[in-house]
Amino acid sequence: MNRIARGSLLGIEHMEAAEIVGLLKLARRMNPFKPRPLLRGKRVLLLFYEASTRTRSSFEIAAKSMGAMTTLVLSSGSSIEKGESLLDTAYTLRAVGADLIVVRHPNAGAPLLMAKHLDIPVVNAGDGMHEHPTQALLDAYTISRHKKSFKGLQVVIVGDIYHSRVARSAIHLLSKFGARITLCGPPEFLPELATSLAPGLHITRSVEEAARKADVIIVLRVQKERLAGMKIKLQDYIARYQMTMTRLKLAKRDALLMHPGPIIRGLELTWEVADCPQSVIVEEVRNGVPVRMAILAKALGRAR
Repeated sequence: MNRIARGSLLGIEHMEAAEIVGLLKLARRMNPFKPRPLLRGKRVLLLFYEASTRTRSSFEIAAKSMGAMTTLVLSSGSSIEKGESLLDTAYTLRAVGADLIVVRHPNAGAPLLMAKHLDIPVVNAGDGMHEHPTQALLDAYTISRHKKSFKGLQVVIVGDIYHSRVARSAIHLLSKFGARITLCGPPEFLPELATSLAPGLHITRSVEEAARKADVIIVLRVQKERLAGMKIKLQDYIARYQMTMTRLKLAKRDALLMHPGPIIRGLELTWEVADCPQSVIVEEVRNGVPVRMAILAKALGRAR
């Protein structure tokens, strides 16, 4: 089988704008507190080769709130640990009755490979440094609850853009709707070639310049181990790129402060910023449930 399984969600880059709008509208109709049994009798398999809290739990809650049965498969404690291939694992999960597989994998392209060999939908919950499409959709949903339109929005993404699948998906999505995106970070985390991700991207090494008049600021997680051996040291990164209230105040008064999580207080942002009135970090997590409800319902042909 070479055709991608119908209903699969593998990335934002090749999605049509109308499809994205449709998912966001469907998410507005989803209420996990007053659920409808749209997926009663369906089996959703959560296949996670990497650790996850927000994505995994919100997919599970989303599926169960619509009546689906869920099974979690982790790489540890399964045949994956014994060397079973990705495709053999996928075939096994399909054989035991999976109707849809949500997969997170450290290698880019893993969900695509599965979708090409299965006859059921595959949803990408993050693949390597490639994409994290459901995070981009929930972030877009969150922004849409506060801003009238994406067109012309000044969006700033700060941090480790090079390694970030979250950043890639956000750039692909927001650029489709006319947002003006500025990327900010040290050269090690933000090479100049990043401008090739989408037309019209702007790069700056100054957080102050990036934040000035911003409508939305997305701060990315920085893994300390990735700073090892780099020219920029941890304390230098904190001094030059940490989001502080002083820097946040350069943005518009109604600017949104976002973060995909997990947040590391005291590194990429201060405690005060994380909990300030402009922060919608907790709201992002909460919005993950209705957005992933919409994704699952659409993938399984139950969107109505």
